[in-house]
Amino acid sequence: MNVRLINIGKTTVPYLKEGELEYEKRLKHYLKFERIDLKEIKSSKNQSNEILKKNEAELLLKMIKPNDVVIILDEKGDHYSSEDFSKWLNKKEIRGLKQLVFVIGGAYGFDKSIYDRSNEKLSISKMTFSHQMIRLLFLEQLYRAKTILSGEKYHHS
Repeated sequence: MNVRLINIGKTTVPYLKEGELEYEKRLKHYLKFERIDLKEIKSSKNQSNEILKKNEAELLLKMIKPNDVVIILDEKGDHYSSEDFSKWLNKKEIRGLKQLVFVIGGAYGFDKSIYDRSNEKLSISKMTFSHQMIRLLFLEQLYRAKTILSGEKYHHS
């Protein structure tokens, strides 16, 4: 199974960037992983948040193929423990999915068109984190899920 992570914007904080690179490197031992960082659209006084989200959605939808299973990271999404997330991921693999696409949107969330295109919503936490932090947290949880499924000692329960 291929996993793609599509982000609006780039990580600029050095220690977060370093952590992301570390987990991306680790993930390559378990699955084919691709990360796509789309250009962040800056808001302006003449542009509402709704127009900004619509413009971001256009960029995102260009990167999503018709057969992709799309999971958006959203505060209103499903919550899983690390073990449950690994089981969820395993079910996707068993079903033989070719491409699983996770999407982290911009600062104002997603346009309705992205909610409509998504297959599922996933929440990393009930707390709010910066989009740059969520990228690292998600990558770590994806790595953790793969180590749980492999029976490795990274996760302690």
